[in-house]
Amino acid sequence: MAQGVPRTNFHSSGFIRILAELSVADVADSRQSFADRLGQWLDFTDAIALFSAINDRAASAPHAQTGAPLRAGLAVHEEFARVRAALADSIHIDGVLNPGKARIKLPAPSRHPTDEDAADFLPYQRYYLAHQRDMNAHIGPLRASVRSALADHSPALKRLAALDGVLDQALGPRERNLLATVPQLLAKRFEQLHQAHKTARVDGTPPDDPQAWLQPGGWLAVFCKDMQAVLLAELDVRLQPVAGLIDALGNQDSNQQ
Repeated sequence: MAQGVPRTNFHSSGFIRILAELSVADVADSRQSFADRLGQWLDFTDAIALFSAINDRAASAPHAQTGAPLRAGLAVHEEFARVRAALADSIHIDGVLNPGKARIKLPAPSRHPTDEDAADFLPYQRYYLAHQRDMNAHIGPLRASVRSALADHSPALKRLAALDGVLDQALGPRERNLLATVPQLLAKRFEQLHQAHKTARVDGTPPDDPQAWLQPGGWLAVFCKDMQAVLLAELDVRLQPVAGLIDALGNQDSNQQ
């Protein structure tokens, strides 16, 4: 059952690796067991709810199988693919570097009296947070829908759905708070690239043009590509628990055939 509800492992995920490659995060392997780390994240009431979900006798009662749960399983696979594609497209199509109708448009440098003022990270922080809100708004209902499909499928999957619900309630806010700090890490990358751009300029070169920063090879274009890669990696992290539930559903269907 445990393999059906993978929790986010920030230290081993591609999400952390890409942040480390951008030199914005220090990564240290955790020597604590999963149980130890889970215990630190759960408070007393969470632990009681988790114990109740694992030991739910009602969830082990006989459950009649019909064609409806199988159709529901196919539906959640399709819904997962639709939600992931929509969120990934929203990240890819930014309306600036990648033309198209953007739901969340990438900021461009605005005109300021000085180039230093034009190199403002705040619009990009807001842009990143807007994408995080978009992920929250779509992945939460998707995860609840998948739990509902599991609960209607079999007693074992009903227990798994109950366990995931408890984990989501207990750990979800903590994960979201941690992910909300990612823009602070990206601010370091923004400053690194901007500083390297200023250092590379020498006396006698033409005046700096903020409007050229987003041209191919420009330091801001490089940053925006890095930010896009981090967003896509975060999307995969957020979808891991849902993918685990769907895998559990598919495994049980395969075993019953």
